[in-house]
Amino acid sequence: MKKNIKDFYLEELKSQVVEMGGKAHCARQIFNWIYKKHTAKFEEMTDISPKFRSELEKRFLVDALKVVSRLESSDGTVKFLLRLKDKEYIESVLIRDKKRRTLCVSSQVGCKIKCPFCASGQLGFKRNLSPAEMIDQVVYVERLEKLRISNIVFMGIGEPLDNFDNVIKAIKIINSKEALEVGARKITISTCGILPEIIRLKETGLQVELSISLHAVSDKLRDRLVPINKKYPLKELIKVCRKYFEDT
Repeated sequence: MKKNIKDFYLEELKSQVVEMGGKAHCARQIFNWIYKKHTAKFEEMTDISPKFRSELEKRFLVDALKVVSRLESSDGTVKFLLRLKDKEYIESVLIRDKKRRTLCVSSQVGCKIKCPFCASGQLGFKRNLSPAEMIDQVVYVERLEKLRISNIVFMGIGEPLDNFDNVIKAIKIINSKEALEVGARKITISTCGILPEIIRLKETGLQVELSISLHAVSDKLRDRLVPINKKYPLKELIKVCRKYFEDT
């Protein structure tokens, strides 16, 4: 089974390339084609030898998504329905304003949290997205809309902190100067409030923003609207968030 090439850090891809008999600098060339030029095919990477491009084609995928529909509102906001390789579906939303181009990215197929007002939770949890499947949302929208995404919010389908390791890897690649170069302070993780993972996020040292889907200011109401509040009540949540703010 082919691996998605966007699942690799640059250094990891260098190791893969060398293992295949190529030169380490070829990995940087591949990153440049994928993230700077938005190339979707190995055959278009013309500064890499045809023979090695053929080897890359045998081992790796460049794309993980297909755009099924594009819906645009009167204010210019665009919602994309995207189909994954296993025929599951996710959504991304592009929000335009005068200074920013913000993309709302999904992190899971479905969601475990099951908030009663949320369609994603009602459909049930299917699986986590890989780093590549999250990164691909950004690359696809930039390619289709012919623009550069300035801000990213992990606030689409799924609970990002329930897919912690893959979300963090996706952020590090998106943030890297060799890839999409989106500043850490322009990346936001929105969570319903999984306290151990908020603490883990703080400990990564990443300067990303944290947003809490609060929905209610009393435990009685929030227990009903956001069921995970029964495990991590408001008092504890606010305490952990305050510590996150102070430390970052």
